[in-house]
Amino acid sequence: MIIGYMRPYFDDTTCEIQKSILEDKSCHKYVIEKHSSAKKRISLKSMIEELNTGDIVIVTKLYTIADSTRHLVEILEAIERKGAYLRTIQEGIDTSNSAGYSFSAIVQHLVEFQSDVISERTRKGLTRAKKKGVAAGRPRKPDENVQKAILMYESKKYSLQEIKDETGISKSTLYRYLEN
Repeated sequence: MIIGYMRPYFDDTTCEIQKSILEDKSCHKYVIEKHSSAKKRISLKSMIEELNTGDIVIVTKLYTIADSTRHLVEILEAIERKGAYLRTIQEGIDTSNSAGYSFSAIVQHLVEFQSDVISERTRKGLTRAKKKGVAAGRPRKPDENVQKAILMYESKKYSLQEIKDETGISKSTLYRYLEN
């Protein structure tokens, strides 16, 4: 079965453009998401659950089915587990065509690459900041306030709220310093 999947997005809020393109692809069934929200893709989830071996999900472009590279990998894996395939019109992708390297494998490598690039840039940025004398992470509380908070706590004369009001040290910060 060929299933046309559509969801609203900025250039096609009513899915009319996608529908007109998919009508030329001999779809047996159409699944239309009611909204563009990435979090509430109810129709996509139930469509994937109902897929059978050999089914083909066809979309006008990759963005229709996934909101990020990682999301695309998850969807491709779910479709593959069902023994079904994905076809995109704009990009010309067809996962049923086994010639050459698998598209889902390429996307998985892209996700890993994207993660490595972000990680590397973060490390470089932290190193540069450290060389400039900028401390990474949450700013430390002034030692005098911490010491005062510890003394107030140990005296057992003050509530945690009174300690916080007086020193600016929260309960969780106080407990963290008490553990050390």
